[in-house]
Amino acid sequence: MRRPSIFTDRREPLDVKMTPMIDVVFLLLIFFVWTASFHIVEQILPSSVSETVGSGSLSPTEPPPPEADFDDVVVRVLWADGRVSWSVGDEMLSDLAGVELKLTRIFAANAEAPVIIDPDNATPLGDVIDVYDLSRRVGFDEVQFAAAEDA
Repeated sequence: MRRPSIFTDRREPLDVKMTPMIDVVFLLLIFFVWTASFHIVEQILPSSVSETVGSGSLSPTEPPPPEADFDDVVVRVLWADGRVSWSVGDEMLSDLAGVELKLTRIFAANAEAPVIIDPDNATPLGDVIDVYDLSRRVGFDEVQFAAAEDA
């Protein structure tokens, strides 16, 4: 004779709750779709790593890319003996009209070049702002300020 068990009489039917499992599956699906959209295709980025095998290097008769033709446009604002002077590239200028003429010529050659303003520590802020306004008035969209290396 078998003894009756206390577990067999009080047992409820076994139900599997599917809602939490479906929620987890949808969360995983959203996570993978979201992270996959940020994957950058390597062949789109220009680099020597993404060159295809056997493509070879550029032939010497091909011109260099246009961005390699121009250096950065650096405008230095110098303060000495209580006077301000400007330097665009290697050319020293004594007035803002000369700076404007030089920047206009550079803008005509390369309108997308960024202008980098590099003031001395002793230069008054108003003179630096004048160069910034002048660069924007000439037409440059990207005007940046140089930062000290120890900053």
